[in-house]
Amino acid sequence: MITKEREELLNELMQTLGYKFKDLELLNLAFVHRSYLNECKEAKISNERLEFLGDVILGFVVSVELYSQFSDSDEGYLTKIRSKIVCEESFSYAARTFDLGKYLLLGKGEDNFGGRDRNSILADTFEALFGALYLDGGMDIVTEIANKHFFDTVVYKINKNIFIKDYKSYLQEYFHKNSTTKIVYNLVAERGPDHNKEFDMCVNIDDKVMGYGTGKNKKQAEQNAARDALVKSGAISE
Repeated sequence: MITKEREELLNELMQTLGYKFKDLELLNLAFVHRSYLNECKEAKISNERLEFLGDVILGFVVSVELYSQFSDSDEGYLTKIRSKIVCEESFSYAARTFDLGKYLLLGKGEDNFGGRDRNSILADTFEALFGALYLDGGMDIVTEIANKHFFDTVVYKINKNIFIKDYKSYLQEYFHKNSTTKIVYNLVAERGPDHNKEFDMCVNIDDKVMGYGTGKNKKQAEQNAARDALVKSGAISE
């Protein structure tokens, strides 16, 4: 049974999320760590099943977002970027922005040893919360909250170059602090049959080759060359 004090605490979180749970017990369950079961006879299950579900839900939402954002990117690149987002680092960071540690139900031993601020526990709790959001509100609510509180804030702060859509424009902007800078893309090679060609491009900045890129068309190869130049210049991370 949820006490009045606990209900007030959960109401505080719902205000932060901008969503009111229809099933408050479900929200509460998202914060029941397995260590709590040993000390509370009323608690029968932990948040681990919700964590399992939330991991899948977040992976799906992130995959849809990346598919939309990177229309020219292949499966390998999308998988690489997804692995940078669907991970303990970003989930624990997100959990801290929500202050999820405050709402955790932990065993005394786990609590005394810093469980409320442990990355693994916070990341698991973040997944459990999104599992609960899905069961209570459906995918529309999950997507809305992920866009508002995860992509636009957490992901950008952790790795701001993840959602750069146009590397050529970003390269232009980055190097045009000096208005005389000249950026030129050149075709290095093309290979393969007409129905399955690959193009190699390089980007020259003030007549110096700064990046190389390969793609199924020249546009994609130029984007990859621009990204390579940005990485080598230290403007973005790999």
